[in-house]
Amino acid sequence: MASNIRSVVTLVAIGTICWVIALVIALALGADAKIAWTCVVGALLGLTGIRYSIRRNKRSGI
Repeated sequence: MASNIRSVVTLVAIGTICWVIALVIALALGADAKIAWTCVVGALLGLTGIRYSIRRNKRSGI
């Protein structure tokens, strides 16, 4: 089960990194604020997902 949580955290972390990269590219290209905020929210939700997954694993006691 421990490897399962690692794979979940890894997957969510990769998605979060992709949102951050998209934000950097959007800012570099001068995209609309709506696009930049979408990237910010995606990254924040990714961080929330990582935190949630780790806390859920600790609570399950495995």
